Order: sequence, then C-alpha cells, then structure tokens
Amino acid sequence: MSAIAFPEPDAGILARRESIIAGLSRLVPPQALITSDDERRPYETDALTAYRRMPLAVVLPSTTQEVAAVLRYCLEQGVPVVPRGSGTSLAGGAIPQEDAVVIGVSKMNRILEIDYANRIARVEAGVTNLAVTGAVSAEGFFYAPDPSSQLACSIGGNIGMNSGGAHCLKYGVTTNNVLGVTMVMLDGSIVEIGGGHLDSPGYDLLGLINGSEGQLGIVTEATVRILRAAEGARPVLFGFPTSEQAGAAVAAIIGAGIIPVAMEFMDKPAIEICEAFAKAGYPMDVEALLIIEVEGSDTEMDAQLARIVAIAREHGVKTVKESQSAMESAAIWKGRKSAFGATGRIADYICMDGTIPTGQLPYVLKRMDEIVKAYGLRVANVFHAGDGNLHPLILYNCNDPVEAQKAEDAGMDILKLCVEVGGCLTGEHGVGIEKRDLMTFQFTEADLAQQMRVRAVFDAGWLLNPAKVFPLEGRVAA
Repeated sequence: MSAIAFPEPDAGILARRESIIAGLSRLVPPQALITSDDERRPYETDALTAYRRMPLAVVLPSTTQEVAAVLRYCLEQGVPVVPRGSGTSLAGGAIPQEDAVVIGVSKMNRILEIDYANRIARVEAGVTNLAVTGAVSAEGFFYAPDPSSQLACSIGGNIGMNSGGAHCLKYGVTTNNVLGVTMVMLDGSIVEIGGGHLDSPGYDLLGLINGSEGQLGIVTEATVRILRAAEGARPVLFGFPTSEQAGAAVAAIIGAGIIPVAMEFMDKPAIEICEAFAKAGYPMDVEALLIIEVEGSDTEMDAQLARIVAIAREHGVKTVKESQSAMESAAIWKGRKSAFGATGRIADYICMDGTIPTGQLPYVLKRMDEIVKAYGLRVANVFHAGDGNLHPLILYNCNDPVEAQKAEDAGMDILKLCVEVGGCLTGEHGVGIEKRDLMTFQFTEADLAQQMRVRAVFDAGWLLNPAKVFPLEGRVAA
C-alpha cells in the first residue's frame, strides 16, 4: 500500500480515454503521442521510483504552439496535466496519475540563440543542463547551476524545481541564473516573462515561476545567464577526524566571510562508496571529507586557500590534499558527481533534501546519525555544505516493506529537524509528493492558504500537476 496518497482518479475521465486520445491525435503528429501500455511505462515514475502511476497518455510536443494546443484541449476536457522534463526529480515531481496526460518537453531541445556580448543564451526547455555549458565552453563561458544529474536533467525541470548544484554556493541556483521564460498558460495562451535583460518592470513573476513545480504553466523556452569562466580553479580535499569537526569548519569558513566556489561534504560511508567507484584519491583514514574549490588567478587562489587551511587547522583537520592537475581535479569531481549512482550500486536508498543554517551543521550531523540509527538503518551523507543543503542517503532494502517504511519515516524526521533548527524542507529537489504532507510542519494554515490562492489564480481547477506540493486536504480555489 502506497504510504503517500494520490487523488482518486476521475472515473469519468478514465471512461472517456479513447475519445480524449482521439482529440489529442488531431493536435500533434503520431510520433508525439504515446498511448500503448509498454510505451507509457517509462513515464509512470521519475527518480523517486518507489511510487508509480500509469498516465492516461503521454504527449511529446516539438513546439510551443503544440504545447498550447494540448493544454487548451486538456482544459476544455477537464483533464489533469503533469509537465515533465527529463524525469530526474527525486521528490516525485513528475510522477503522473491515472487520469492525467503527461506533457514532456524532451523533444524541445534546441539552443536557439547565444549572445556572448550580453552573456545570455536562449534555449528550449528540453535542453539538458550540461548542454548549455557545452555550447558555450569553447568561448570560455559556462552555465553556473550544475546539479549532479546535469548530464540528463533539463532546463525546464531545473526551473520547475529551482535546481542548484555544487557551484551554486558562489553563483546561485536556477532562479539567480534565469532571466526570462516563454510559458504556456493552462488556457493555451503564450506569455513572455522577463527576457534578455537584468531586470524587468512589473511584478516579479519570474521569481514565482522558478520553483513552481509545473503548477502555474509549462515553460517551453528560457533565457539564461552565461558567465565567463574563471582564470583557474583548484579543488582541495580536507579530511577530518569527525563529521562534527568538518561541520564546524564549514560554519567557521562561511562565518569568516569566505565564499569558495564550492564546498562539498562527505562522511565516511560516502567517501568509501565514491572512492570505490571513481578512484578519485580521497583520503580513506578520515571520518569526514570536505571538497573545497577556489577559483581565480594563482595569487587569488593561494590567498584564499591560506585562509581556509588556517581555519581548517583550528578545527583539527587531518589531511589537506591539493589537486595537482586537471586530471586530478576531474577525478575529485567525478567522485562527488557520481555519489548517487555509486551508492545505488551497493544499496537501495532514499535521497533527502533539506536546508539548514550552516551554524547548525555540527548539531544536525550528529542528530541525523542518531535518527537513522534509531530506525536500525545506515546513512551516507554527501551534500552542499557551504549553503547548508543536506542530502543524506538513507540506505535500505526496497524489497522489505518494513525497511522501506522505516527509511521514509527516518527521512521525514530529518526534514522536521531541518525546520526545527531554522531551515526548510527543500534546497533544490522541490516538494513534489515526497514532502507534500510536511508542508503543514513548515507553514501555518494562513501561509499555505495564501500560497494556494496565488497558485489558483493560474489554475483555478487544480489541473496542473495536482497531486504535488500542497496537502490534498484543505486546498483553496481562486
């Protein structure tokens, strides 16, 4: 029995499935409409694979106009819609429901314009995150947000979940790097919000759209900020005797006003898992590891590292290992970027995503370990330490229903801990279905009602991604 509830499918919609599909077939080419059981199956879940629902149908449009036609039709028919990027959501943001049509943007994968003079690129929503950097790197530019899934995840999905990544400590998350979007509203109207400039008049609708999880409309194009790459970059490995000492060092570095380009944390289980996979040269005689990357000229990097090393020594650092080559740097980051996949080689796991004040890191690391051990499970911690964005990987056996429930319960307790110490339920994965029922733990009834009223202005009938973000009980209309 699924622990997370979904809305009951509308029997009337299910009974009209054939006629609904016939209507969709008049709006898009045959190759853009998926209706058979076998072909729909890949779309029944996302990276939160513990939950799955077979969608009514899947549409893969190639143009903004096709998206508009399908949305307009679904509104006329009263059919829910689940927007989908690449399906890498770890919070269940793209899991469909039986009476819903999935609209995927994977075929909308063109880079439309690159403007180096103004440092922007205009791309379709299905372009992968890493493809943006790939398109501009020859000219010395890059796109800053870099989720671990950047090889696969799409810009549209990044906007939906306001994704981050290791280098967002310095450069910000998606909302700090998107200047404009083309978005299709539920009624099929196409709106342009923001654009190729630093600011735009009127309400900050762009700030509302980033992180809205596909509940306000479907983004089909985005104008993103591209940045000039630094003169040089240097990752350094810092090994500590305990996780608490590593956490205290992070808090002290940030408290001293030092902002490296990245500051990543791994505990002993994560170090062992990642080193076995990537052979990155991580120290194996420590209980916690920080990957701290600085960038700039050699002089700038030397000066910043000297301050960081001094603070690390005050907190008992055991190992300091500086990358000596581009190959070593690549290996260091391969280990970190491969953490989720490498962990999947040894155990099933739930990857949590919560954010805390960095000053609370030592306490929270200790409490997370206590929480997971109390359930008789193991945890591997690998996360963005500099901005307090935690990603504990709770290891369990997915074929054991009791262990699966314990893993979910442990994860919920960790998220509650994040809120209790002054943090929040999510840093970059979004709410989806995973954290939906914890929203009442973070927000008051009045807070949630106001958020839902804003949402309902865009979609009064709750047809866009309706199972997500807000608790199923107590929803309000426009």
